[in-house]
Amino acid sequence: MRTGRSLLQFWEQGALVKSYVVSTSKAPPSNVSGSLGTPPGLHEIADRIGAHQPPGVVFTARVPSGRHYSELPDGELGSRCLITSRILWLRGLEPGVNAGGNVDTHRRYIYLHGTQDDRRVGQPWGSGCILLRNADIVELFERVRVGDQVWITA
Repeated sequence: MRTGRSLLQFWEQGALVKSYVVSTSKAPPSNVSGSLGTPPGLHEIADRIGAHQPPGVVFTARVPSGRHYSELPDGELGSRCLITSRILWLRGLEPGVNAGGNVDTHRRYIYLHGTQDDRRVGQPWGSGCILLRNADIVELFERVRVGDQVWITA
């Protein structure tokens, strides 16, 4: 059982700028494809998706649906974690650890993104991605650029 809150810390020029409460996977940390675990190690932002979209918009296959999560019928929500607001797509930087073969973070479609239930952020949830509150992912999205690095600890 995992305890405590997971944090994402944003550093700029060697100084801590802000910490965000996040959710990581319900599964144990793992880099292996199909494990549904959040992949530890050194990563970079490979792509920034969703600039200028309204907070709460739902993405499907990295494309904004044009619908806010609150507009979806309960049956469409289910217990799954939706991808909302913004996407920061990660690429592993450690060959054999989180890059290449069956441990490739980018091919696993691991993102930092918003979700439809800000109240659940801080609890293990989802299937590998790092989940932030919608306002937090929008704020972070505006500060980071492709190539910025992300270190994920188990």
